[in-house]
Parts: sequence; structure tokens; C-alpha cells
Amino acid sequence: MKTAIVTDSSAYLSAEDIKKYNIHVIPISVVFGDQTYREGIDINNAEFYAKLADSKKLPTTSQPPIGELIELYNNLADEGYETVISIHLASTISGLNNQVANVAAMMDNIRVIPFDSEITVSLMGDLAKYASVLAKTGMNPDEIITKLTEQRSTIDELIVVDDINNLVKGGRLSNASAFIGGLLNIKPILTFDNQSDEIVAFDKVRTMKRAIKRVEAIAAKELENVDYKVKFFVIDANDRKAGDAWAENIRKQFPDATVEQGFFGPSIGVHLGNKAVALGWEKDIDFDSIK
Repeated sequence: MKTAIVTDSSAYLSAEDIKKYNIHVIPISVVFGDQTYREGIDINNAEFYAKLADSKKLPTTSQPPIGELIELYNNLADEGYETVISIHLASTISGLNNQVANVAAMMDNIRVIPFDSEITVSLMGDLAKYASVLAKTGMNPDEIITKLTEQRSTIDELIVVDDINNLVKGGRLSNASAFIGGLLNIKPILTFDNQSDEIVAFDKVRTMKRAIKRVEAIAAKELENVDYKVKFFVIDANDRKAGDAWAENIRKQFPDATVEQGFFGPSIGVHLGNKAVALGWEKDIDFDSIK
């Protein structure tokens, strides 16, 4: 059975990984006024954050047109694929997963299986890569979904935003009212709630340095009793220097773990704003060992 893997541009996969794992990426768009830019195609990170700094009005994001999804799935059917596993960012922050489900019901020439990653960025990208290597072994698509669900259960993350205003204005923070007051010099720590999968703020710390230390302490506590090797992702929004420094510190604190770096591109940077940083973690799977 030939299975294709699709994800969206918020996975922020490198061109090398897209080619290596044969993953098909559908772009999300960011909208500044009457100008629409497809992430990773019409606008890059540097251009986006420069425009964000100059924009008086918060930009928005736009899902891919239904026609683009239908065209992609039809093209995959023409290439001989029988099934598509379409992995997308958390349905609690985007309607894309539901849109894919609606399109899936229209397709009669190929089976489309939507998979809600319940996350985004590099952690979602790893789910897409995992699905790809499993598909190459000839594994049944339903078994792949089971494996993805198991891996998704090991994923967690903590996000520190430098400025919470974008999240509040964009309505992406479910408990925003508790954190709007007294925001001067406060660095909220956010996560995807395990029950609702919504972005929630559960702590606020003065100064970025203290917030990062708090995140490290929480991660260490959460991982005390896991019985598998851990992979960390240090993710930054237009602040590679801060990301590099934090990644190096994580390597020192967790010498047995794998540490990779990622970034918040336009479709996520819209909500988190400039200088946000995050620490994500999951069970480390050696993709190259899967045959």
C-alpha cells in the first residue's frame, strides 16, 4: 500500500528533510492588510519579522484554499498513492485540520486521513518524518496512525513570550483575562493544555532569564521518571542567538538527550511575537534505524 505524507508549513521542515522524507507541504498564509504571503514561498522569516515590527495592525493567518488541498490530493492519487496521512497543527489554534477532514469526505479516488498533531513547529515536523519512515516500510496506514498517536502522547512543550499582546489580541490564549493586568516586565510561560489542547498561560515570571530557568526546572521534573531517551527542541522567534545559548545550556543539563533547534516562522510568529522562545520534548526515535 502506497501512503503519502502531507503536512503544513508550520512544521518548518528544512528543504533537505522535505526531500529526504518525501513530505508534501501545504503553505499557510499570513495577511498584512490587503497583502497575502504564503509562508516559506512569498515571505521568509527575516522579511516577516521586519514587517511585523513595522505593522500597526496585527496580521492574521489564512488557511490554504480548499482547492489547493483537493489539487494536492488528486495529484498524489495520480502518482499512484492510495492513502494520504495529512498531519496538521493543533485544531485548537487553527481550523486547518477540520478543513482537511471536510476535504477528505469529498475525495473518492484516494483515502485522506487527517491527523491532529495537537502541536506545531518542529515537534509536528518530527511526527511527519516519523510517519514517512513508517510508510516506507509498507506499514498499514491505520497502524501508522496508532504509532503517531503513541508518539504524540510523549510530546510536551513550554513557551516563554517576550510580549503577550499578540496572543491576547489574536484570541489564541484561552485564559488571557488572568494575565492581561500587570504585564510590565512579566514573561508568561505558556503550554498546550493536556486536556483541552488550547494554549494556556500557567505561570508568569519577571525577566526572561528567570522564565527560562523555570522552564528548565519544570522539564526536569516532568522527565524524572521516563524510561526512554528524550529529544529536546529549542525554538526561537527571530532570536537565534538566544536559541543557540539555550540549546547549549540544555545539552549541559541533559547530556544523554538529543538537542535540536527550530524556529517560529510567520504563521506562528503572528501569535507569539518577536523574541519568543520555547522548549519542546518528546521520545527520541532513531528514524534511520526503522526498516
